Amino acid sequence: MPQMQRTDFRFFHRLRVRWAEVDMQKIVFNGHYLMYFDTAIADYWRALALPYEASMHRLDGDLYVVKATVEYHASARVDDRLDVAMQCSRIGSSSMTFTGAIFRDEQHLISGEIVYVFADPATQTSRPVPQALRDIVQGYEAGESMLQTQAGDWASLGEGARAVRHAVFVEEQQIPKELESDAADAGAVHVLVRNRLGMPVGTGRLLPADAQGDAQVGRVAVDRVLRGGQVGRAVMQALEAAALARGDRRIVLHAQRTAVPFYDRLGYLREGAPFEEAGIEHQAMAKRL
Repeated sequence: MPQMQRTDFRFFHRLRVRWAEVDMQKIVFNGHYLMYFDTAIADYWRALALPYEASMHRLDGDLYVVKATVEYHASARVDDRLDVAMQCSRIGSSSMTFTGAIFRDEQHLISGEIVYVFADPATQTSRPVPQALRDIVQGYEAGESMLQTQAGDWASLGEGARAVRHAVFVEEQQIPKELESDAADAGAVHVLVRNRLGMPVGTGRLLPADAQGDAQVGRVAVDRVLRGGQVGRAVMQALEAAALARGDRRIVLHAQRTAVPFYDRLGYLREGAPFEEAGIEHQAMAKRL
């Protein structure tokens, strides 16, 4: 495999070499590089906004490795920060080839190639790569957006929003089902984010502004597998655009404690002391529009 440059890739997964991954020669044990590539591919699916298991179920198949090749150019050492670059370099009739490169800064350390076959999960017999998956992967490599964002009312978006909210709030966080929806849904602006398979992956709502022009955002939920990507940001950007368009002065919200850093990065400021809501610690936050 030829030497590659960072500019050859759109996708990068960053990791730091751990002590347990170094061998007696004080360099990364050779087999761990394949694990690095596999970890990066899992993150690649997140970049495509595809929760892997649910997406493969919808596509009526799964991907199986048939060939993996690693070429070593230089070694990584403990505490090195590595960028694992990955691209889908070829899609055949039933196979998908991923080409990878591991960089330490600009130095190309490792090359890799992993070939998958799309197959029936029950029999593991190959099937053609679905056109929908082919279009998504090729679109991502061409720089296209992987998300489709809509703003609307509960009548038009409620089914998809309810599916995301139920999975996050009721199933994952064990919040009582009766607290997941309320009468305010009917008068709110809702945002629903779907991936390019049409699967709902993120949602949130914007309540009418009060007399001071403060509008409350709530029920923000993102598919567990896709958190840390762009879905939550897409939800908030659409809600902020809706608030700005109708002339609201500020957005206020109650952030779950674990989500506070996310809202910090979006420019929201903390107000007051933390408090408990639905059995979960929250923090009031606000942003002037």
